[in-house]
Amino acid sequence: MKRQLHLMLSALSFYTRCPVPQGIHDHNARLLPDAIRYLPVVGWISGAISAMVYLAAACLFGSAIGTIMALIGGILFTGAFHEDGFADVCDGFGGGYTKERILEIMKDSHLGTYGVMGLLLLLGLKFAALQQVLERIYKPSFLNWAAISTVLLLFIVAHSLSRFAAVTLVFSHNYVRVTGSKVSSAVEKGRVKNLLLAALFTLLPLALLVLQTDTPLFSTIIIPVFLVALVAGSYFKKHIDGYTGDCLGAMQQIAEVIIYLSFIAIWTFI
Repeated sequence: MKRQLHLMLSALSFYTRCPVPQGIHDHNARLLPDAIRYLPVVGWISGAISAMVYLAAACLFGSAIGTIMALIGGILFTGAFHEDGFADVCDGFGGGYTKERILEIMKDSHLGTYGVMGLLLLLGLKFAALQQVLERIYKPSFLNWAAISTVLLLFIVAHSLSRFAAVTLVFSHNYVRVTGSKVSSAVEKGRVKNLLLAALFTLLPLALLVLQTDTPLFSTIIIPVFLVALVAGSYFKKHIDGYTGDCLGAMQQIAEVIIYLSFIAIWTFI
């Protein structure tokens, strides 16, 4: 039990700005390969924080501002960890034509035109899609407990399932080792047990959402997420023979948007 707690804290330490005991930082390299099993649980926490920020802000300022505040809350919690990876991927694959050049650009800490435009378009699409989803299920009120629980589960599902999409890349493709990389230990394939546990942690909130809304069709959002993960993995393999930590961040961000769009599509047809 103590080891599991250390693994969970290690995941929090690496993937978020959440403070953890110093001893966890000291053993990160050893713990991270197995800590990946808790990446969807990190999504539970991130999603819960975003949901609570939205619920509070929406009651005070309206749904649109609440949605923006929810996005800000998630970004502050993770330190824009995944958004940074997405921007680096936009710069690398947008400006590089060879494997070596793509990896060189992605390693550069400066943000280029492709990264800026990619982030603007991503955040704009995420806001629009999330806003449309939330307006369908929630009217600002502190007493609408059914809607509140649905909002909470929706955020948790989006944040956990999108992170699991990134986990699948770790187990289906090879890591492109970059000299001086800080994430090599975090993306080791490790044991299949880690993938299975991550899947369990991902499916639990999705099952609760299906039960809460009595909408079995919501379970099908897994399909477009993994189709996108399959396409993204193939694209990364074609151009750089695998993936980097930035690719995982990009995968999480893209998958999160796909989840919101999938919710909208499902509501259109039911």
